[in-house]
Amino acid sequence: MVREATKNDLNDLLQLYLHLHEDKIPEDSQNLRETWETIQGDRNHHIILNEVNGILVSSCVCVIIPNLTRNVRPYAFVENVVTHEKYRGRGYATECLNYAKQIAIENNCYKMMLLTGSKKQSTLNFYAKAGYNNTDKTAFIQWLE
Repeated sequence: MVREATKNDLNDLLQLYLHLHEDKIPEDSQNLRETWETIQGDRNHHIILNEVNGILVSSCVCVIIPNLTRNVRPYAFVENVVTHEKYRGRGYATECLNYAKQIAIENNCYKMMLLTGSKKQSTLNFYAKAGYNNTDKTAFIQWLE
């Protein structure tokens, strides 16, 4: 079942992020709780979850970004696409991305963007199959300490 995250999903989501690039769950802190509350209260920030038999197996984030160009139409940014290792290759992340696409359409977005740090051809093929291309734009990232 694909749905948006609720207040009670934080711990399961943090567990799932161990299959993304995190090596540990952040300690329970005021900063963590305040960040979660901020995300939950932001109508433009969507954390999409896919559950199978009550187990969180896949997720992505879709943020709608207001914009003054393109006829004042927003755009969507997709981040943190992850599937639990035991559940990969079954279409769960695709279902999350499709849900994100529906959110973008409902918000009149003119485009969706995502970045991946993966160089694996299978990952790049996955995003291409989901409708994304890597030829229209060039991404530059500046990491901040």
